[in-house]
Amino acid sequence: MERLDAFMARAAGAYYARGEGIGRDFTTAPEMSQAFGECLGLWAAVTWQAMGAPGRVVLAELGPGRGTLMADALRAVDEMMPAFGQAAEVHLVETSPMLKAEQARRLGGRVAAWHADVATLPNGPAIVLANEFFDALPIRQFVKRPGGWRERFVAKASFVEQDCDHAEEAPEGAIREICEPGQSIVEALASRLAVQGGALLALDYGPAESGFGDTLQALLGNDRADPLAAPGEVDVTAHVDFAALASAGRAAGAAAHGPLPMGLFLQRLGLMARSAMLARMKPASAGMVLSAAQRLVAPEGMGRLFKALVLAHPSLPTPAGFES
Repeated sequence: MERLDAFMARAAGAYYARGEGIGRDFTTAPEMSQAFGECLGLWAAVTWQAMGAPGRVVLAELGPGRGTLMADALRAVDEMMPAFGQAAEVHLVETSPMLKAEQARRLGGRVAAWHADVATLPNGPAIVLANEFFDALPIRQFVKRPGGWRERFVAKASFVEQDCDHAEEAPEGAIREICEPGQSIVEALASRLAVQGGALLALDYGPAESGFGDTLQALLGNDRADPLAAPGEVDVTAHVDFAALASAGRAAGAAAHGPLPMGLFLQRLGLMARSAMLARMKPASAGMVLSAAQRLVAPEGMGRLFKALVLAHPSLPTPAGFES
């Protein structure tokens, strides 16, 4: 028997070590549309300008998958804002050997270093991108029972519950999820950004406000799967508590912007205009290009469920895309 977060950490470590899930079990935004990574790259460049255009800036990505987002971002930056490309020192936070090899293949010498943890990122002003990173971090679950709160553990592919010291007013049957690693990472990055300058942009799925509910889920072959049945074989995730991340960031000294719907954020960055341009350049695949962009921004697609959150140095102006 093991606590749910320990089970998830073990399962995720085995799953991502193989590096086979992207495209087979799930498809991330940068894999759907090159305009996504291009817009984020230019967002980073505009943020760098707002920071005073330092001569060197750490451009880090957490959980960079196959390197698609960073490759698209750097291509757009090199074309549109080459000064930022020259100042940016690319660092990737990745633990999977298979994915690191794919990232190296795509990005070549642009990567200064890989890191197993955000703690080893070099000092200095930084711009950090985290797309669908926090949802894969392990969570704890607490269930309100008639006698009080109980915590969920996993044994033989089933939940079991044990007494715990969680205390919170809630109706019977309520489930509270807490992602301790996510809050710790945000605290570390926010405290760094508050002192050394820069911003963190997180895009992921989850509610804007904290609430109760069981959001643990798994995907296999782009279909729902039992998250407990085959650890290491399926992609196990949970919704991101953006309010908790924003609160942790503010407590560590950073300013929080958002969360706001990802669709609105991407539209403000010009994703639809860029996608229309790509469609004209590639008429044979125009339909696919435009439908992918629509899926990213439409409320019935990813546009509402996914959110965008920025944590930044308090002196930075409102980030691009977050203007009211």
